[in-house]
Amino acid sequence: MKAVGGVVYGGPRATALPSLLLSHRRATFRCSSYSSSPPDHVSFIKDLAVTQPPENLCHLLKMLQTTGESIISPGAKQGLIPLAIPLSKNSSGAVTALLRWPTAPPGMEMPVVEVRKHGVWLLAKNVDQYIHRILVEEDAKNSLDGNNELFLASSDAGEKLYKKGDFAESQISNLDIYLLKKVGLFPDVLERKVMHHFEKGDHVSALVTGEFYTKKDHFPGFGRPFVFNAEVLLKVGRNLEAKDAARGSLKSPWWTLGCKYQEVADIAQWEDEQIEYIREKVTEEGKQEDLNKGKAPAQVALDEAAFLLDLASVEGTWDDFVGRIAECYKEAGLQDIARFILYRE
Repeated sequence: MKAVGGVVYGGPRATALPSLLLSHRRATFRCSSYSSSPPDHVSFIKDLAVTQPPENLCHLLKMLQTTGESIISPGAKQGLIPLAIPLSKNSSGAVTALLRWPTAPPGMEMPVVEVRKHGVWLLAKNVDQYIHRILVEEDAKNSLDGNNELFLASSDAGEKLYKKGDFAESQISNLDIYLLKKVGLFPDVLERKVMHHFEKGDHVSALVTGEFYTKKDHFPGFGRPFVFNAEVLLKVGRNLEAKDAARGSLKSPWWTLGCKYQEVADIAQWEDEQIEYIREKVTEEGKQEDLNKGKAPAQVALDEAAFLLDLASVEGTWDDFVGRIAECYKEAGLQDIARFILYRE
């Protein structure tokens, strides 16, 4: 059966509950906000998401705009997973956002993600790491006319994170290896590394890297590493281990799988039993059963919110579940999170 946890990362924590109404006008990426201005990303994160804005968020927004992406309002959440704080949209319609975990361990920063229909794809563990990566990749292009505008947009944040020319001076010929050694771990980079091992016929290194990807401290809260490891195991014919790995990945929030739920369920050799199990857990009978077992009412409400997010991710029907998810957070005493979940422009 599916382990309880879902979106609940850590225990509920007391937070300030400001009583304010935000303007529905389009947001910009101003680095400071005033009472007469529409909410920018920084004030939105402070006042509505009720968490600390990343120090260099404004620089990242300027960089995203420099690369040709359109800055969008942080409240433009219609049709998106309700935990996302939109930042920008590219020409293909993909949205880059921050992920606001409802309850997160102290010190955990908001990850940068790409919002997809069935959930999110992790781009970087935090804003600084993403800025660092963008600058390295731009520098690695080594074009004659190099995009100095991108480095200018990064301003003093970029200067602290990366010195132009360091990639060439490192004499590391492979960009992915440089990123992993000097910048940090990224899901897409690790997955490419595994596939390169397969291309060379080195199945042992592919398996070792796939296992490394799943270490619990690398991408806490995300199920994608376990899904990919299941695919790796399947590729080398270790079907039983692949099935177990896929079932393990479904203990994470389904919207962190990096693919459709059904793709993972197929490897896990599950039909609809997991979906039916969760549907039962969110019924009044299912919740009463947990209460009878001694589970605290607040935890039952948090579990229901996590289960509803899982169910919404199966078809990507986020807006159909928003109201009830918000009610769950209210019942758990997280009024600020409920207000954030409900907010739409």
